[in-house]
Amino acid sequence: MSTYRVAQVPAAGGTFEITERDVPQPGPRHVRVAVEACGVCHSDTLFVNGAVPGLAFPVVAGHEIAGRVDELGEGAGEYGWQVGDRVTVGWFGGSCGHCTPCRQGDFIVCQNLKVPGWAYDGGFGEMMIAPVDALARIPEALSAADAGPMACAGVTTYNGLRRSSARAGDLVAVLGIGGLGHLGVRFAIAMGFETVAIARGADKADFAKQLGAHHYVDSTADTPVAEALQSLGGAKVVLATASNSAAISSTVDGLAARGELVVVGAAPEALDINPTQLLMSAKIVRGHPSGTAQDVQDTLEFSALHGIRPMTETVPLDQADQAYRRMLSGAARFRMVLTTAEK
Repeated sequence: MSTYRVAQVPAAGGTFEITERDVPQPGPRHVRVAVEACGVCHSDTLFVNGAVPGLAFPVVAGHEIAGRVDELGEGAGEYGWQVGDRVTVGWFGGSCGHCTPCRQGDFIVCQNLKVPGWAYDGGFGEMMIAPVDALARIPEALSAADAGPMACAGVTTYNGLRRSSARAGDLVAVLGIGGLGHLGVRFAIAMGFETVAIARGADKADFAKQLGAHHYVDSTADTPVAEALQSLGGAKVVLATASNSAAISSTVDGLAARGELVVVGAAPEALDINPTQLLMSAKIVRGHPSGTAQDVQDTLEFSALHGIRPMTETVPLDQADQAYRRMLSGAARFRMVLTTAEK
C-alpha cells in the first residue's frame, strides 16, 4: 500500500515530527482529502499540549484544511461530492446528529462536536479522512492557502458579525487586528458597517487604514477605549478577537444602548464586567463559536465576491514545527499556513 506524510506530535507538549503512514481508506459517508494547505491556529495548542479530554497521541493537528476530494467512501457520492472537488474542513469537523442541539438544528454547538486534530487526524499531512457533513466547497477564485484559514479564522469573524444585531450603517468595533481581527475589519467594511479598529499602539493606525477601517482607537492612549467609542456615538457591536480579558472588558462601556459584545478571542482569565454595566443600557455579552460547513461555504463565497483574503505566511509541511513555534512566538502576525505539493 502506498504511504503519505504527516507532521505528528508523539506526546503532549512535544515537537512535530514528519513520519509516513499507510494511505487510509474512507468509511461510509466519509471522504479522503488530498491536503494542499492547512492553517496553523492558536487553538492547535489545546491538542498539541493534550489539554482536551479523550485525546490520543500521537496527534496530527490542523483544522484549517483545504484540498481536493481524493476518494469517496460508501454513500458519500449521494451527498453530491465527487473526486476532484475542492473542499475545506474547519473547526467544525462534523456533528453527532443525535444530541439535543443537533436535533434542534444547531450543529455548531453539538455536544459531541468532531474537531479535526481531536476527534480524528487533522490537516498537518498530505491526506486526511473527513465526514461529508464537514465539507465546504472552495470557489475557484480562492487558492488553497487562502481558503484554509477561512474555515476557522474566517468563518468565526464573518459569522460573529452577520449573526450579531448590527445592520448596515451601524458603528461596529473590532478589538484586535491580528490573525482574526484583520479579517473581522475587512468583513465589517464589506457588510456596510462604520468600522472601528482597536489595537495596541499608535503604529497600528496605518495598518488599520490599509484594511479600510473608518476609525482607529489606540488602546494604550490616554483616552480610554470606552470613551473613544462613546465619542463616536457608541458601538452597536464590538467583535472581540483579542485573547485578552482585560482588553475585552474595557470595551463594554463603549457599547451603545442594547449594544452587543461578541467574544471570539479565547482567554483563560475572567472578564471584569459587573451587572450594572449591562442592566441600565440592556447590553449583551455572548460567545460565538466558529460555524458549520455551510457557514464556512458562505464565508468563502462572500470573501471571493468582495476580494477578501487572509494575510498568510506559507511554509512546506516539512517545517511544521518551525511554523507552529513561529505562531506561538507572535513573530507571525497573521496566519501560518502549511502547504503540500498540489495534486
